[in-house]
Formats: sequence, C-alpha cells, structure tokens
Amino acid sequence: MLYETIGIVRPNSIHEVKELVLAAGQTILRQGGVIRDVANWGIFHLPRTVSLHQTRYSKGHYFVLRYDASVATHQAVTSTLRLDPRVIRSGGVKLGDGKLATLSKFGRIKWDEME
Repeated sequence: MLYETIGIVRPNSIHEVKELVLAAGQTILRQGGVIRDVANWGIFHLPRTVSLHQTRYSKGHYFVLRYDASVATHQAVTSTLRLDPRVIRSGGVKLGDGKLATLSKFGRIKWDEME
C-alpha cells in the first residue's frame, strides 16, 4: 500500500529532521518497503501552540515521507516517530485503494500549489 506520513519536528536544527527521516527510511527499507518521495517543507507556524515535554512550540519543521510498505511497516514508522521526543506531531494516511491505475495518479509531493 502507498502511505504518506507528515511529521512536525522541533524547529531547532535541520540535522534533527535528517536523522528522523533517515531512521524512518531505514525502518521502511529494512522491512521491504520502497520510499517514493521525501519532501522538506521547512519551518511554519503551527495552527495552535503545542505543549510537549514542558516546552511550548508555536513553530515546527515539517517533512513529508511517501512510501510503499505493508501495514506492519507503516505501524512501525508511526511508532518510531511518535516515541521520539524531537517530534511535535506526526500522522500518516493510506493513499488510494491499492490499484495501479489509482496509484499512478499520485506524483511528486506538492507543497506550494493548491489543487
């Protein structure tokens, strides 16, 4: 199945984002998945202030990871991101219905265009 995971990381350092994406990517590849696209959206204001680990965040560094993997792999990636203290929020969705005709419609991850 094709999945898309969006993560919001503390806006302190780009190295933290790279480490998290690398860890998630290694989990996907180790379990036989395929990474389709990675996008670094940069730092944006959060919709509302988030309190996490006795710190308040009003900005976050966003990244998007699109990959083909099994359900167990998707759960492992989600668990990895949610347990990491550097992650403010993360969420994942399944894209399409698993049929090739539907999946071929998903291209690159767009962040600067409205559809």
